[in-house]
Amino acid sequence: MKKQFFLFLLCASFFSLFSQEPALAPFYHGVASGDALSDRVILWTRAEPETPATMNLAWMVATDTLFANVVQSGTVSTDASKDYTAKVDVTGLQPDTWYYYVFKHDEVSSLIGRTKTLPVGNHQRVRMAFVSCNNYGNNYFNAFLSIAQRNDLHGVIHLGDYIYEYAGGNTSGTGVQILPVHEIITLEDYRQRYYSYRLDPYFRQVHQQYPFYTVWDDHESANNSWKDGAENHTPGTEGNWNDRKAAAQQAYFEWLPIREKSPGDYSSIYRSFNIGDLAELIMLDTRLEGRDEQVATSNNAGMQDTNRTILGAAQRQWFLDRLSNTQAKWKIVGQQVMLAPLTAPLIGVVNADQWDGYQGDRNRVINHVMSNNIENVVVLTGDIHTSWGNDIPIPGGNYNANTGAGSAFVEFVTTSITSASSPFPVSQSIIQQFNPHVRYANLNEKGYTILDIDNDKTQADWVFVSTISAETYTESNAASRFVNAGERFLRTASAALTDYQNTAPFAPLSPKQAVNVEAFDFEPKITAYPNPFQQAFYVQLIVPRDAEYNIQVFDVVGKLVFEKRIGVQAGVNREKLNASNFDPGMYLVIVSDGKNYLRKTLVKAK
Repeated sequence: MKKQFFLFLLCASFFSLFSQEPALAPFYHGVASGDALSDRVILWTRAEPETPATMNLAWMVATDTLFANVVQSGTVSTDASKDYTAKVDVTGLQPDTWYYYVFKHDEVSSLIGRTKTLPVGNHQRVRMAFVSCNNYGNNYFNAFLSIAQRNDLHGVIHLGDYIYEYAGGNTSGTGVQILPVHEIITLEDYRQRYYSYRLDPYFRQVHQQYPFYTVWDDHESANNSWKDGAENHTPGTEGNWNDRKAAAQQAYFEWLPIREKSPGDYSSIYRSFNIGDLAELIMLDTRLEGRDEQVATSNNAGMQDTNRTILGAAQRQWFLDRLSNTQAKWKIVGQQVMLAPLTAPLIGVVNADQWDGYQGDRNRVINHVMSNNIENVVVLTGDIHTSWGNDIPIPGGNYNANTGAGSAFVEFVTTSITSASSPFPVSQSIIQQFNPHVRYANLNEKGYTILDIDNDKTQADWVFVSTISAETYTESNAASRFVNAGERFLRTASAALTDYQNTAPFAPLSPKQAVNVEAFDFEPKITAYPNPFQQAFYVQLIVPRDAEYNIQVFDVVGKLVFEKRIGVQAGVNREKLNASNFDPGMYLVIVSDGKNYLRKTLVKAK
């Protein structure tokens, strides 16, 4: 048995090394950010030691890719107890601002990451992608690459199934081995699975370019899980469920850029984010926080039992309070499973794992929204590997598909990144015939969804990739639906919204473009050009903070021929000097703030 275990570890190590990019060492998994607020953000990386050891990492945050204007810096340590992952909650940042960040270990820098804080006050527009269900064994994460390459987003909302717990061993399209080969159960198993997924170059790029806001669904632990068990967990052969759930939750918090509510709390993920006065993003846990066990779709009484819950009493009350008390115009609810009713002839409820199986909680939410006249509620959903745009009918409210009357709010469901779409028992036309509140459905394509929020409306644009089985793909804006502010039903948009672009440059993709390690110390730097010069030259000064500097120019015999005092700002500064009256020859330029003396030798041409 010991020999077999050793051989497994040897094979696992071989495949991991095969999948790593040596140029990224020791930061093979790149960088990531998440849970941005208006003044802070979580930064993440993983540094892999050659032999087990504590890894001491330096980190730095700047407003530019060259790290000329550093705004925060510090150190963080990691070791085997954290699977060599490291997270920093960087504070003291400015709202609605793009930042660049980097980690360093022993004079080696990680990739540069890009992130953005949330706005405050009267903000006019925000644009995000929301995604779900990335089963790595299903070949290429082309949708993640598509998101990473567009520069019109503020962040990415991931609604769960970030990993899958099923047996691995197969290889992704990008050549990464999915480890371990067996179904994941222990903490080490879950860590290995994240290790494999995060080696994917497309996954690495999307994390590098945008902050993530995440919640788990079932496959981060086990299929069709609830608070006390899962369909894909057998206690007799797979151990205690609470032990497995705790392992899954710990690995999730280690590997994702998510903020703990308190140190060491890996169990609670429901939280909210204020996007100025425009929107509040309310992230729920419909999976592990308080969900009761699912009942069969044939158990109508069980599905309607008001004592059963998908949220749990504490989270449900918190959610209703957020809907009532938020000052934001739009209430954007990120959660896991379809909230709209979904029935089929001769079958009835199609899936009792969705809110259909917990109708008491669904009715409580709808009744709370309507009785308190809460407007502008938009639900974002993943889980079912297909795309939907739904009105949410008021129970017994005589919903009218022609006018939208009788709808309480709306729901956008995103398809999967790669996970296969299970065949529906009836056709799409039959689904919409028996569920008139379904305003859009696509049961096959893979991709993601863009969410565009402004003061007048919130729109979803479904973006599909042509294939996940090959690297070469095309993408298309397949459909668009929107809800007007003050209305409670979906309308069809004439086209996807394409009139927004970020001005912030992308983070560099190559480690060769990473910031010079000297930038961590960040002493002021001087450059003078052209050299040789003729009638004039420039002094370029890069400084970490606002200051005053004195520029002096001496000739070859030490005579002072020029002097000027200038005020400079943190970052890159340029000063043009007129040298038309200088004689040909060599000159020494000295720039000083009284503590730092920077020297450059120049020659004036004949």
